[in-house]
Amino acid sequence: MPGRHNFLSGTPIDPKPITGSMTVADLVESAFLAYNAARLREACQLLVEKMLEEDVTIGMSLTGALTPAGLGMSAIIPLIENGFVDWIVSTGANLYHDTHFGIGLRMHRGNPRTSDIVLREEGVVRIYDIFFEYDVLLSTDEFYRRIIDGPEFQKEMSTAEFHHLCGKYVAERERILRVGRKSLLAAAYEAAVPIYTSSPGDSSIGMNVAAKALTGNKLRFDVTADVNETAAIVLGAKRSGGKSAVFILGGGSPKNFMLQTEPQIQEVLKIEEKGHDYFLQVTDARPDTGGLSGATPSEAVSWGKIDPDKLPDTVVCYLDSTVALPILTAYALARHKPRKQKRLYDHRTALMTMLVEEHARAAQQEG
Repeated sequence: MPGRHNFLSGTPIDPKPITGSMTVADLVESAFLAYNAARLREACQLLVEKMLEEDVTIGMSLTGALTPAGLGMSAIIPLIENGFVDWIVSTGANLYHDTHFGIGLRMHRGNPRTSDIVLREEGVVRIYDIFFEYDVLLSTDEFYRRIIDGPEFQKEMSTAEFHHLCGKYVAERERILRVGRKSLLAAAYEAAVPIYTSSPGDSSIGMNVAAKALTGNKLRFDVTADVNETAAIVLGAKRSGGKSAVFILGGGSPKNFMLQTEPQIQEVLKIEEKGHDYFLQVTDARPDTGGLSGATPSEAVSWGKIDPDKLPDTVVCYLDSTVALPILTAYALARHKPRKQKRLYDHRTALMTMLVEEHARAAQQEG
């Protein structure tokens, strides 16, 4: 008698046959019933039903070669333009390869079994099954070296300010080339979505900045500003009466940099807080090998990263981001109207003022 058991109170598994007329959203709701398909359905529903409420500030972290696969154009830009992403932490590599498209360069689908020795001889670079000419790297390097020679770059700045300036130039190149919106850097510039890089020296962008420093360029990245600005964004979301959500694609440094905002607020700055409210993660890593250490929702609670009262509002999909992100994006666009863009880049000064004031009060109380 199933009705006697609380464990059998879930919806019976009784899907309708899949048809060719089904939308992605319909398919997710009707056929993603178990295993990681069910986790992906739960992630879609968490995103649409809770994270996309108007009072929630959503941070997205990007790890892995997502932009070379076209996911910047197909998924991340639509999320930005519809107000579904408010701030970003990304690897520098994703932003560097994103730039190729915005300045009119091409990447191609290829066969991953092709000999890399032959590709090297032919001047072709491979990212698994993505091929492109070596000259794409040289042209993008030259683009960055030219723009960072500009007077507005001759100072120390946060990576958010740096990427905002870069996005302005990429957007102008898109306009001149008439290629449409290809670059998430340009889209983020237009929407005032701040983009941070947790390891700014760990990419070809950072390599070119380093090269220009050898000849007297004054551009320097202020990583302490990045730490404090991201903490201020999260604190501002809470102090405005709203909530904070993290949307994590992959792992690595961007994942930790986004999650450490709460320990920075609580542990280091001594400001009373409880953790992020919503947690959505797509990963193929495992906690027992250290690859996912500190980032499962329950483990993150012990660090103060996640509000322990909000554990039911967390989902982890053990799935390839290149599979999950297009489905999450399609579902969100089908099931939720666009949100007003928060334009957090424009509010960095006010958010930092609030953080400084709260830290001063907390220090005074502790003293």
